[in-house]
Amino acid sequence: MRRHIVCLGDSNTYGYTPEGPPFRFSEEERWPCLLQQALGKGCLVLEEGLPGRTTVFEDPVEEGMSALPYLYPCLKSHAPVDLLVVMLGTNDTKERLGANACAIGKGLSRLVRRAQSIDCWHPERGPRILIVAPPVLGREVERSPVAQEMGAGCVEKSLRLPGQFRAAAKELGCFFLDANQLGLEQNQVDYMHLTRESHHRLAQRLAELVPTLLEG
Repeated sequence: MRRHIVCLGDSNTYGYTPEGPPFRFSEEERWPCLLQQALGKGCLVLEEGLPGRTTVFEDPVEEGMSALPYLYPCLKSHAPVDLLVVMLGTNDTKERLGANACAIGKGLSRLVRRAQSIDCWHPERGPRILIVAPPVLGREVERSPVAQEMGAGCVEKSLRLPGQFRAAAKELGCFFLDANQLGLEQNQVDYMHLTRESHHRLAQRLAELVPTLLEG
């Protein structure tokens, strides 16, 4: 059986692009698909990206955005899981959700603890989780088409997430990658979603890292 790698994320895992239709990068462009190509037949990379998804916070105006209740059926359906890659947190910074950076970090920790407790993992290897701190939001977001959707304070909260997520990974015994260290760029329309080139860059770094996390 191939190694199962579940990629749980939001619109930057889904491959959303504001330059459309169809407003989604193709299977030749999205980072999970590119990761599959790079890892080859020995691995099965499973895309679980949903635009608007949060760690644990329910959105009062959009249904089903919290990853927490979705986590159990998701991981069980892909069992046995060898590695879970989590790249969430950007949507948690929306003003209407009322969570500061500390609360978002705690939300991520709660999600990861739940994942570790689910009986979905490869029986010989146990839980292996890679937390990816998403690209931070730049000031341009405040003047972009998503400004009202994100609301006030999203940039400041976003800037603090890498530190919160690094600490959570250390506490919970998870692997950690800060996407902000990869030179990724957002598009020039909403300044929030990764460019086509950045999908390639993220996939390339993960293709180098993931095999080391699967060893043993």
